[in-house]
Amino acid sequence: MDLAGLLNLLDSTIRLSTPLIFAALAGLYSERSGVFDIGLEGKMLAGAFASASAAAVTGSAILGLLTGVGVAVLFALVHGLASITYRGNQIVSGVALNFIASGLTIILGSAWFMQGGVTPPLGPDQRFLGIELPGAEALRDVPVVGFLYSGLLSGQNALVWLAFLAVPFTWWVLYRTRFGLRLRAVGENPGAVDTAGISVAWLRYRAVIICGVLTGLAGTYLAMAQSAGFTREMTAGRGYIALAALIFANWKPVPTLLACLLFGFLDAASIRLQTTPLPGIGQIPPQFVQALPYILTVILLAGFVGKSRPPKAGGVPYVKER
Repeated sequence: MDLAGLLNLLDSTIRLSTPLIFAALAGLYSERSGVFDIGLEGKMLAGAFASASAAAVTGSAILGLLTGVGVAVLFALVHGLASITYRGNQIVSGVALNFIASGLTIILGSAWFMQGGVTPPLGPDQRFLGIELPGAEALRDVPVVGFLYSGLLSGQNALVWLAFLAVPFTWWVLYRTRFGLRLRAVGENPGAVDTAGISVAWLRYRAVIICGVLTGLAGTYLAMAQSAGFTREMTAGRGYIALAALIFANWKPVPTLLACLLFGFLDAASIRLQTTPLPGIGQIPPQFVQALPYILTVILLAGFVGKSRPPKAGGVPYVKER
């Protein structure tokens, strides 16, 4: 592989990992608080549709972003209401939200835009485009530095930077703040947290709201940065892959980033394999190549899921003792 090919592969890895990072961190907050969330896919899809629709109607990327996040938070609150307040089955609630988002985006998209569930194409002012870093052009021919700074870092959009900055911020929140300590505690032993006079329900609702914000950002990235509008089922299972990355990383921020980069690399490599014949093998059938990231996801989970330790109180509704 030449230098240009390597650069394209790494650049694609970063871009394809970004929605996974947002979604995996969203699940991290929610599941660390004891609320399992299999509905990451649905919230991402709803956020993608809402952001693209708002941007297409208003012409503003910022309003699209705020709308996408707001709708994802609304979906997250529905999950919180079912799981925390009414103590329903968290898996069933998450699956239901996925089905609702899948159907609702198609119905509303068809009714509003008359394009079969697809939003109108977004123009440059309605999207998040790449940001050229200072001095990138001058350093382009410098060995190593030019490759990393000008070729890889420069040109990424604001949401990519936000996703990668969210990882150390999440680590700091979880392990260096009072809120993070309480969040981890409520996922392990909510009874002890309640005994200390802290509201278990309010802590979990805050975690669920953060989950909604991050999944909204993931959906907005898909519709307004990676693509130029919303298409039907455009999340394509990324919510489930993000959940797999979270389990693979044992619910820890930095390993979650590495797991998302791994899955992003597999996705980028599969795209490259669709157009690049392998020496001695030839052209691989595109159906197999497209399925490769999902096959490897199953293999990795089969090998590592038994070694992961989820929060002890995860998936269990808390009932206050009288």
